[in-house]
Amino acid sequence: PLLAQGSLLYLDVLRATFPQALAPQGMALLSWAPSGPRAPAGWLLPTLYCTPDEAGTLSSRAAALRVQLLFALRQPALRVLEAGLAAELHDALSTLRSEWPALAQDLALGRLSPQPGLPEDVRGRLEALLAPDAVRAAELRAECAQGFEGIVQRLWPQLEVVVVGMAHGAEKLYHDALRYVDCKGLPIYCPFYRAAGALLGVNLWPEQPVPRFLLCPDWAFCEFLPCPAKEDLQTVLLGELWEGHEYRLVLTARPGEYRCQAGEVLRVTGFHRQCPVVQPVCRDSQVLNVRGENIPEEHFCQSLCRAVGMWPGARLVDYVCVESALLGASSGVSAPHYEVFVELRGLRDLSEGQRYKLDQCLQEDFPIYKSFRFKGSIGALRLHLVGAGAFTRLREALGSARPMPRVLREEQLLHLIQSNVIS
Repeated sequence: PLLAQGSLLYLDVLRATFPQALAPQGMALLSWAPSGPRAPAGWLLPTLYCTPDEAGTLSSRAAALRVQLLFALRQPALRVLEAGLAAELHDALSTLRSEWPALAQDLALGRLSPQPGLPEDVRGRLEALLAPDAVRAAELRAECAQGFEGIVQRLWPQLEVVVVGMAHGAEKLYHDALRYVDCKGLPIYCPFYRAAGALLGVNLWPEQPVPRFLLCPDWAFCEFLPCPAKEDLQTVLLGELWEGHEYRLVLTARPGEYRCQAGEVLRVTGFHRQCPVVQPVCRDSQVLNVRGENIPEEHFCQSLCRAVGMWPGARLVDYVCVESALLGASSGVSAPHYEVFVELRGLRDLSEGQRYKLDQCLQEDFPIYKSFRFKGSIGALRLHLVGAGAFTRLREALGSARPMPRVLREEQLLHLIQSNVIS
């Protein structure tokens, strides 16, 4: 019932804001659901989508996104491009950057090229849905040959909106990259707010650049701990929230489930028909902590972005941070420290002085880190550049349809090594 109600709200917002968005076959989906079909946001009207359901259930994330991309490219009159995560859309467009000649050939011949993770029987069934289209193939070649800034709007000139499942937390880097490069000129709409696997709110303002969500009171039982937290603080309910204040979310998703802190901090930005409208601020669960310094991942990312801004021509694609203790002898014999792995675009290498800028930014932004560095109980941060596509391979190795964490723990370190991010 909640999924149906949420889908209807989503479709109604799309129809009201973008009148042509619900044209038949006018929506394409890029989303990987290996455990089985995962309904798109507008699942009640499957004729809206030009994407075959079977494409998203392949065991290989890379194969699923490539097949879905090919079916999206067949539709020049696309109105809505929808992705489960901003990272999924980013990775699909990275495939476009590297494989557009092969994709154009597949379009021209009406075929699906064999690829790892695409079984022959599935390939045959999907290929039966294709037809040769030399005109569209020529359009694809012409647009890609001009470069990739604003490529989404150039390939689909009637596109009205790009929809992504999440635009905050670990997905914000990809959301921002899409907005300013590949999807330049298009609104990016994040329709739902989810936490701990529960659907909690809907975004009624798709054209606003910063997502805000109306909390729906009958979707889950939510309580809130005012920030900053105090030991004797009591939770408050939806009707007791104050505009401009921040709260930690305490969630009971369905009757009979455990009550838990969801690890989410929300800011109340206003009210809509007496229901609070919130904006996600940060997550409590992702922190850097080798000596008890507890630096939130979001704050670390801000320092990293500030350091990248000091490297001429560089743009941050993605990063992960590993505590040195997890790497054992490979991290050296110095005091515990951060090992940071960064993928950049526009810059091939960094001098030692440039690498030190990140450690310097952390010391300036976090006095406790500076204190530990001064005493020598935390060693100098080590920054490593990884090759293009390393984090795409890491997401494939992790094998999860959820956002990839940026602070890696022991259970994720092996995947980091196996995917050649760490050699």
